Amino acid sequence: MATASYGKLNLISSQHIDGAAVYDSGGKEIGQIDHLMIDRITGRVLYAVVNFSGFMALHPGSHPIPWASLRFDAARAGYVTDVTQEMVESAPEYFDESWTDRVWETRVHQHYGARPYWEEGAAIAAAR
Repeated sequence: MATASYGKLNLISSQHIDGAAVYDSGGKEIGQIDHLMIDRITGRVLYAVVNFSGFMALHPGSHPIPWASLRFDAARAGYVTDVTQEMVESAPEYFDESWTDRVWETRVHQHYGARPYWEEGAAIAAAR
């Protein structure tokens, strides 16, 4: 995964994020990023939809993980998360229309212990 660095900015093309490996906190590869969900107004990445095929005998499938639940690990050129098998198995189910349901989004963020992105924006605005 190549990143471009322009001064103090770290930029990466979305083509390098799709397919990026996702590791658990112990360093084991548990899946790959299938695609990202991006707010079309702000341009912020809100979710990574991760394919957990074969992760600890899970049935193949993709699950949305709040972007705040992933952190980039340069040494692995991938993303690390504290997501466990139990978390994936008990995650709120999603459908195409789930993306427009703030109650569903709230449950997903609570489930993964991630601060909701809409609260992060409010905190940033309040700090200005």
